[in-house]
This record gives sequence, structure tokens and C-alpha cells, in this order.
Amino acid sequence: MEYRKIRAIISGGGTGGHIFPALSIAGRLKEVNHETEIIFVGAEGRMEMEKVPAAGYRIYGLEVAGLKRSLSLSNLALPFKYVKGIRKARKIIRDFRPDIAIGVGGYCSAPLLWAAQSMGIPTLIQEQNGFAGLANKILGRRAGKICVAYGNMDRFFPADRIVLTGNPIRSNIVPATPQMRAEAMEFYGLDPRRKQLLVLGGSLGCRTLNNAVRGWIEAGCPGGDDVELLWQCGKYYKGETDAFMDGRDLPHIHYSDFIGRMDLAYAAADVIVTRAGASSVSEICAAGKAAVFVPSPNVTEDHQTHNAMALVRKEAGLIVRDADAGGELFGVALELIHDPQRRDAIEKNAAALARRDAAAAIVDEIYKLVRQSEK
Repeated sequence: MEYRKIRAIISGGGTGGHIFPALSIAGRLKEVNHETEIIFVGAEGRMEMEKVPAAGYRIYGLEVAGLKRSLSLSNLALPFKYVKGIRKARKIIRDFRPDIAIGVGGYCSAPLLWAAQSMGIPTLIQEQNGFAGLANKILGRRAGKICVAYGNMDRFFPADRIVLTGNPIRSNIVPATPQMRAEAMEFYGLDPRRKQLLVLGGSLGCRTLNNAVRGWIEAGCPGGDDVELLWQCGKYYKGETDAFMDGRDLPHIHYSDFIGRMDLAYAAADVIVTRAGASSVSEICAAGKAAVFVPSPNVTEDHQTHNAMALVRKEAGLIVRDADAGGELFGVALELIHDPQRRDAIEKNAAALARRDAAAAIVDEIYKLVRQSEK
């Protein structure tokens, strides 16, 4: 395939689960043709406005927000913000003149793709989850291609436009070598004689997982005499976690709000406890790790449960309901960490589900759409 120079807009964000796949796609576009021009469109005030420029790309912000699930006066302003977002998206498109617009999910993806479709720009949707949200279902009717990570997505999108590509992930997420694990131990100051439990609450944090960790610590870390904990508490919960840990002499507990070297965190882990966002699930498969998933109940159509169950049904992961996490989560995780035979089986099954060529497959679909639009 010929990869000529193109101009691409990538839109999406809100969490690392949207940003890192977007950056992975951008990286592959630059890899196949370094002259390709790429800009991002994100949501003002969200983490993409920091992470994308740090990766070397221009980003433009839209003043958009998500619908709050509880009754809130702020919901009344959403239609006006959405219309304003479409207007600004149109201006960005007119100024940049893209060959294609790519949506990876998040608040800003919908107005950008809606504007692009109304202006005759080819669009591609990268649907990360096993259950599509309303915005993507609507946008999918006019999208040229919908790249998905799970089967049976013709429930939501036109079957003739679906391509099973998997979710793009960071290129350094790979099965750990002994050298990587040794580097990880040194980097995080971990004890190689202990078993390593990695708890990931996401870049913003997860109250359920944090409360489970705190409950375990308050109980005296039962069943964890030989376990070391690497704990991502998240940006929103860093202050209260500092207060909780203040004065506690627990050298086997390591915590931070954000884990930058996730490749090394995965390499160190014997078992991972995490939410079941699409990117997390895909990265765990790519790393070939055993995980206990605690799907968030606060997401559209319970899509994290769908993500986790895709692995659980293939004995490639375990699941604990959010409501049960306080009483069950650490018992399940510690039982798994002390059962090497079961852990090895889960790791092999998870690794078998990995798709490491997702970004390349998506970029090929991007070029096919661009060529079709030129005919």
C-alpha cells in the first residue's frame, strides 16, 4: 500500500483510555509517512490538552462536556455547548482542510465528526468498547469505516462498514522479559522476593478500588505477608490518599497519582486489579498478564462489564462486581497471586487475545477511505 502524505484530524479524549489509542494511531500515521500533518481536537480542561502537546502534536479545544447521570442544572447547557462545539469544529476543518477525520471517543469526538460528515469529509470511528454509546451509533450511520475491538458489533453499526482491528495501544506494552522485570523492580524500588500486586484506578482515580486498598491496609494487610503493592490512586484522590498514608510505616505499599512508565508497571506485576476500560483490557492482553477486573457501573450501557466478560468467558481474566469489591476484591486477588498454576493459565489465555497490529490496521483503513474519497 502506498502511504502518501495526508492531513488528518484526530478527535477524542477525556481519559487516558481515549488519548493513548489516539496517540498510537497518530504515531503509526507518522511512521508510514513522516510528512503527514496531524492535528487533534479535544475538550477544554481535560487531560488531552496536556498529554497531546507533550507528545508533539497541536491540539484545539472545544468547550464540551458529558451528560451527568444525576439531575444537574449543568445538563441544560449541554445543547448550547454542543452547537457551539460544532461551529468551532467547522472552523477548524475549514482552516486545516483535512483529508479525513478520525474519532476515538470522548466528549469532543461527536461534534467534530458531526461537523466533518456534514462538510463531506470522510470519517472513521474507532469504537473501543464491546457496547457502543449513543453518539457513536448515530455517527456510525454516516462513517466510512468503524474499527472495532469486539465481535457482534453489527448490533450497533452497518455490518458492511465494520472492521475488526482491535484497540491500538502503546507500542512499549509487550510481554515482560527477565531484563524488563529486573528494570521494573529497580525503577519502582520493589522487592523481587515479594509477589507484586498492581492496582490501577486510572489516571483520574477510582474510589471503589482506593477504598478496597484502604480497607485491606486498615485490616492489617491480611494474606499479604509476601505481597508488595504498587497502587495508582489517581489525580482526584491523591490528597486524601496522602492523608490516609501519613504516619503509616508500610514500606511494601507504593502509591502515586499517575504511573508514567506503565510498561514497567505491567512488567513488575504478578496480578493486576483494574477497571475494565477498553484500553486497559487491550493492554493487559498485550502484556500477557492475569487481572481481576472491577467494571465501573457509572458508564454508558455498562460497557465495562461487556469488555471484562469478553475475557472472563475465555478464562483470560476474573471479575468482581463494583458493589462487591469492598468485601471480596482482595480475597480474589490474593488467592490468584498465590496460585501460580491458575495465574499462568490466565496469562496464556489473555496473551492469545492480544492484537498488537491494531494501529497499523486502522491506518490502512484510513488510507483506503482517503483513496475512495478521491475517486
